[in-house]
Amino acid sequence: MAYRTPLYAAHQSLQARLVDFHGWEMPIQYAGILPEHTAVRTRTGLFDLSHMGRVRVRGRDRRAYLQNLLTVDVEKVPQGKCRYTFFLTEKGTIIDDLILYSDGEEDLLVVNASNREKDLDWMKTHLKGDVTLEDETFSVALLAIQGPRSVEAVRRVLEIDPSALGYYTFGRFGGYLVSRTGYTGEDGFEIFVPAAQAVGVWDRFIGSGIAPVGLGARDTLRTEAGMPLYGNDIDDTTTPLEAGLAFAVDLSKPGFIGQEALRAQGSPSRRLAGFTLETKRSPRHGYEVLHQGRPVGTVTSGTYSPTLEKSIAMAYVPQELRKPGLAFEIDVRGRREAATLVQLPFFRRKKS
Repeated sequence: MAYRTPLYAAHQSLQARLVDFHGWEMPIQYAGILPEHTAVRTRTGLFDLSHMGRVRVRGRDRRAYLQNLLTVDVEKVPQGKCRYTFFLTEKGTIIDDLILYSDGEEDLLVVNASNREKDLDWMKTHLKGDVTLEDETFSVALLAIQGPRSVEAVRRVLEIDPSALGYYTFGRFGGYLVSRTGYTGEDGFEIFVPAAQAVGVWDRFIGSGIAPVGLGARDTLRTEAGMPLYGNDIDDTTTPLEAGLAFAVDLSKPGFIGQEALRAQGSPSRRLAGFTLETKRSPRHGYEVLHQGRPVGTVTSGTYSPTLEKSIAMAYVPQELRKPGLAFEIDVRGRREAATLVQLPFFRRKKS
């Protein structure tokens, strides 16, 4: 039986199309992927992210514990700040990508829904000293407001003002923990709400005219923004350096699991790259990428970009071929389509 978030009945009432997503019954779309995508890019959209794993880490030894597990220097993350980071294997490959919330006397980790149980088991095997873990996934709901009018929406609906929050910071407002983060390339906020209050908060946003957005548009939005998806663009066969995510790895900090392997890797022989196609035929995960007729990689993520009005894809290719403007082909269902290598992200919002 699949898990359901506290908002399951609300999704049903909105006639969402529900699918199994890594063991959770989640909305893939409501009005449709295109209008939902457009709502986020031009106005504001509302997401249910309660399937994401949320783990509290407490105890006087928690910082030493997290320093060993995470790729960022935990001691340099002040209270109220968030950091994108990784759990790695000893080989330097990615167990999961996650966000650390530095929350005073305790810390919060937000992990991928697909990896929550695996992550918890892995964290438990490395427990040492005075450290306790609490899985809050089922007691706390998580909503996201994304889009250029997000500040206005949160201010109007929740009657709080999050405008002073910087990117990747968080604070407490009227009983809510609110962070200025997101997975769409837009400005926006993620709101942690006690599960019992989730429906009330959701209904207030919907009642104010905010469009609900499903996982389908979330995927097209994050692909345009060049944000990796675990299981597609990164996994336990890829390293953060290959994925172009070295900003979330501090090789100079005290030792962490996988650090020596990353140091040994040095400059990776392959790198994740972006491609645009003139066709509207969408490349998908696993499609072959060719250069001068020779296979050089496979698509990790691909979609039609409503914003760019062309198809886009990401794939690992040899480092020496990662040159913007270089011509490639992608085999889209038996037909080789012309593709051009471009710098990621495909879309970058205009900052006010």
